[in-house]
Amino acid sequence: MSLADLRKDYLRARFDERDADPDPLAQFRMWFDEALKAELPEPNAMTLATATPDGFPSARIVLLKSVEHGGFTFFTNYESRKGRELAANPRASLLFHWVELERQVRIEGSVDRVPAEESDDYYRVRPLGSRIGAWASRQSEVLPDRITLEAKVEAAKIRHGDDPPRPPHWGGYRLLPSALEFWQGRASRLHDRLRYVPNGTAWRIERLSP
Repeated sequence: MSLADLRKDYLRARFDERDADPDPLAQFRMWFDEALKAELPEPNAMTLATATPDGFPSARIVLLKSVEHGGFTFFTNYESRKGRELAANPRASLLFHWVELERQVRIEGSVDRVPAEESDDYYRVRPLGSRIGAWASRQSEVLPDRITLEAKVEAAKIRHGDDPPRPPHWGGYRLLPSALEFWQGRASRLHDRLRYVPNGTAWRIERLSP
């Protein structure tokens, strides 16, 4: 079978304006809860797209860790490629794709670091191996081999023991949305696409062509 023959018709559901919550974050939580109930694999996995100041994009999968304070929070190494790009160009987009539910959510907005106390709180509940790994890995830097990384992990274990503090180069970011699109697959590629855009202190819902 050729790639041109790979296709699926989406027949599972519809998404009408009358069904959309006026608050996009509330609508997101509703869809996210449905993804949880459906027991989808890693429903909080999302594509994070960033770009350099001169427009070179990059994208990767990260994990959503909270939806609060008006935004979407994830954690990473501040010195990684995405961290450097966010420092230079603090705008990004997120994409959730829940294949089994025939849904996508696209989110665009500005990104800020979360307060240090919030990063501390999350770091403390991570598994010990992940906390040690945050010290050992210089994320996105070139490594000569796997053995070098494993040696750094062992050195971090010896140095920090069973209660490592949060590294100063690691913490959270929160994307504050300026637009959100909820996409529900429909038959014959005539998908439902509802976009939320700011309208004063509220949000306006627009239907986009599929």
